[in-house]
Amino acid sequence: MSGGQPETSTHRCGHVAIIGRPNVGKSTLINRLVGQKFSITSRKAQTTRHRLLGIKSSAAAQIIYVDTPGLHSGARGALNRYMNRAASGALVGVDLILFLVEAGRWTDGDSHVLERLADVEAPIIVAVNKIDKTSDKQTLLPFIDELSKRAEFLDVVPISALQGTNTERLEKLLIDAMPIAGALYDEDQFTDRSERFLAAEMVREKLTRRLGQELPYRLSVEIEAFQADDDLLKIGAIIWVERSSQKGIVIGRQGRVLKAVGSEARKDMEALFERKVFLELWVKVKEGWSNNESALQRLGYVD
Repeated sequence: MSGGQPETSTHRCGHVAIIGRPNVGKSTLINRLVGQKFSITSRKAQTTRHRLLGIKSSAAAQIIYVDTPGLHSGARGALNRYMNRAASGALVGVDLILFLVEAGRWTDGDSHVLERLADVEAPIIVAVNKIDKTSDKQTLLPFIDELSKRAEFLDVVPISALQGTNTERLEKLLIDAMPIAGALYDEDQFTDRSERFLAAEMVREKLTRRLGQELPYRLSVEIEAFQADDDLLKIGAIIWVERSSQKGIVIGRQGRVLKAVGSEARKDMEALFERKVFLELWVKVKEGWSNNESALQRLGYVD
């Protein structure tokens, strides 16, 4: 889409890829920076499956944030390989990498991400997230100092994406690192994804938050119907699982889980789409979909 602002001598515009190991807070941070919840979040790792853009526009700059699945080693299965490809692809052609790590906790997963960044030409800023959960603040400075020695970083910034601590300073650093250029997107656009995609992700978020550790990785959501009628949006979604036994878990006793998921997702949709939503959910079985390349493509997992 062509931008809504002309190029000026001071306006900045560029792409920032947010990268990190699974469950480090990338989606929470991008929602905070964009000022709009569009990337789903949960405490479970690998909640984000797709690469998507979050667009933040102001009079001075437009930053296009690239949200990615968490980079992880030993990716088994077609879905995991797809997510790693989506994350790696986000590193190409961006103006800056925002490498997110957790305060006081450096893992093998972080080392794996840093290794993947070794050949990236774009400058790297490190955001040390979850400082609000650091009980001993005196350990933070030594951690940042040690982190600074691991590679040539443009800066290292302690933040809390959840509470918004120091995110304004981070955003200023990001803007200053962007090239002088006109906006690429209209000023009221906050993502490159369609409403259908966002609706499916909202349903999947509620399922991920409600279900156990394993089942969320064995389900996907497909929007089958999406119809705007005056002030009412009618949405029909299929929740795909891999085995018949999982279907009962998603529906819940007397349909309680499915009803709760539908109610919570509908409220989020109404807030985002700014209209009443009628939402219908069905649960169906597609055996082995997460390890089937053709099934993944039909469900929208396309590089």
